[in-house]
Amino acid sequence: MSTEVDARHMRRALGLARRGLFTTDPNPRVGCVLVRDGRVVGEGWHVRAGEAHAEVNALARAGGDARGATAYVTLEPCAHHGRTGPCAQALIDAGVRRVVAAMEDPNPLVAGAGLARLRAAGVRVECGLSADAALALNPGFVQRMRLARPWTRLKLAASLDARTALASGESKWITGPAARADVHRFRARSSAVVTGVGTVLADDPALTARPTGRRPVLQPIRVILDPRLRTPPTARVLREPGATLLIATPGDTTRRAALEAAGAEVVVLDAGPRPEPGAVLTLLAARGVNEVWVECGPTLAGAFLAASVVDELIVYLAPTLLGDDARALMRLPPLRSMAARPRLSFTDVRRFGDDLRITARPAGRIDDGQSL
Repeated sequence: MSTEVDARHMRRALGLARRGLFTTDPNPRVGCVLVRDGRVVGEGWHVRAGEAHAEVNALARAGGDARGATAYVTLEPCAHHGRTGPCAQALIDAGVRRVVAAMEDPNPLVAGAGLARLRAAGVRVECGLSADAALALNPGFVQRMRLARPWTRLKLAASLDARTALASGESKWITGPAARADVHRFRARSSAVVTGVGTVLADDPALTARPTGRRPVLQPIRVILDPRLRTPPTARVLREPGATLLIATPGDTTRRAALEAAGAEVVVLDAGPRPEPGAVLTLLAARGVNEVWVECGPTLAGAFLAASVVDELIVYLAPTLLGDDARALMRLPPLRSMAARPRLSFTDVRRFGDDLRITARPAGRIDDGQSL
């Protein structure tokens, strides 16, 4: 049975896992603490895919002191050979006596097999301590494994009268520096940043993650929904480090060749006049994308919401007013009755400088908590 001591060590393991928040894709963020005779003898976290897992890093630091220890790990130790060996076997070989896991790994290659291997070797196993907090670290990985779809956040920034830009298109800046820095933290933890070609043409954005602090960052894939391949080959998004993916419908092969020569990868989805949000997310999940950050104009924002594929809305509200002729927050199809309106729940409200960040989640979505 778990105790307050167990809970304290698991909190430490969760804190270690957060150190990989920006770097572990497509793998989950995992932390591990080894404790023997009331003393921490080893700690570790997963830094990036292809490198040692959290348990192996903790065992390396513990050395021989791992024998007889309890391992606190935020996700079930793996039991299969991937880029690295199975962590469950590494714990067994090191002589770990007890393993406390926060949650079972949803990956079908693991899915209880790691815990079963530990039990078969005589290791005491407990699972479920701080499961909600562990899920909060990896909502995208869990959802991709369970539903073959990434966790999708839609970012919106508006004035108090729900306007995003002046009628002329001028929008810099509605929100202040603190809110914009928070956006970069969300970009940094995301596997992909999605926008529409209209935003590229209007703003020529970089769509890179530039968070403050010294934590390493794995740049997200930049995804542009561009049915007719109108993205200019000279666009800034194609000149920045990292990968840019253009999702189009069948069309002009000359434009495609020019964009590929500029460094873009072009993927054609033959599913109508424009890429459908659900199909886009399925494609990204197949590529190992865990978390998606959608940062776009009102038409594409409305399309993602209408498709019921948004797991969270992240809305930044600035204490200002832009007027009736300013551009709307999103475009949604009309409703015939109040009973048909989408149901949302507020999960968090925070202040960033002069602005508010409101987090809302459609009914029925798993709760990823707040880890930023």
